[in-house]
Amino acid sequence: MDLTAFLSFQLFDNTLLDWVWALGIAICINLLVGALKWAITARLARFNRDVHSVANDALIDVARRTRQFLILGMTLFVGTRYLNLPARVETVFTVVATVCGFLQVGLWMMGIGDFWLNRYRRKAAETDGGVATSIAALAFTGRLVMWSLIILLMLGNLGVDITALVAGLGVSGIAVALAAQNILGDLFASLSIVIDKPFVIGDYVTIDEFAGTIEYVGLKTTRIRSLGGEQIVFSNTDLTKARVRNYKRMMERRIAFTFGVTYQTRPDQMAKIPQMIAQIIRAQPQTRFERAHFSKLSPSSMDFDVVYWMLDPGYARYMDTQQAINLAMLRAFAETGIDFAPAQRVQLQQPAAT
Repeated sequence: MDLTAFLSFQLFDNTLLDWVWALGIAICINLLVGALKWAITARLARFNRDVHSVANDALIDVARRTRQFLILGMTLFVGTRYLNLPARVETVFTVVATVCGFLQVGLWMMGIGDFWLNRYRRKAAETDGGVATSIAALAFTGRLVMWSLIILLMLGNLGVDITALVAGLGVSGIAVALAAQNILGDLFASLSIVIDKPFVIGDYVTIDEFAGTIEYVGLKTTRIRSLGGEQIVFSNTDLTKARVRNYKRMMERRIAFTFGVTYQTRPDQMAKIPQMIAQIIRAQPQTRFERAHFSKLSPSSMDFDVVYWMLDPGYARYMDTQQAINLAMLRAFAETGIDFAPAQRVQLQQPAAT
């Protein structure tokens, strides 16, 4: 076969030269888009290090979302516009180009959304520790809505009856919702946590018998790092039903403790004890004394109830202060001859066998 006969070979009423031209157009456009992507992601990024610009950052982030194989699907459609193709073949190229085009637009839109959400998160995280949780939930919801709209628009451009499709999905959607009600429950619970903010990442909480620092709030579970170091995972639905104590938001810490003295303590000494306790507590920094009372007569001791407030809610500061109060009480009672009541011990002696 000579060159003339080879070039005159036809496929779908198009010569080999026509196919070469169509393929060449597609490849050239694809290479042009690739070069533009490289110029933005490489050259503009290098320029942006010296002259920082938010618009340049957004453009670079969007350009990195460009997928060459999706661009190729669209450029092949452009190249086939110069060919005479059967209706079925044209339909195939049209469907491929439509799908590739909508997917690429979706990736670009997701890039723009992620860029601005991440930028907002970095700024807001300095003042609000819960912003990471809010952004994660908003990002997921936004992606779900965006891709749902893109798919519906894509199907509409492909000639699918969207109204009939949505009506048909209504019945099956109910069945899916019933099957996935636990997952949906956790999702709505996550949104409830994000909106109400009973806790945010970094808060120290107790939930039933568990305690630890909030480490991650997801769409289905929340993870807590306990004081022992292990990670505890809770379902979001369980958290919305549980009683949660958030110590991070404690403005002041109320402390109540009880101690007893022996019955050998004289009445005049008993009368001085509340004043002694008040002086000891007021001498400690970051404290507010509330009361100290001779509260009751126990079988083996005369008991006092003491209440004071720590203006600094930190647990370590509270323990340091309580230790200082205990030591000061020991010294003051030793100087005045007051004895703490010993712990009562009950011994049961079994009678000897007869």
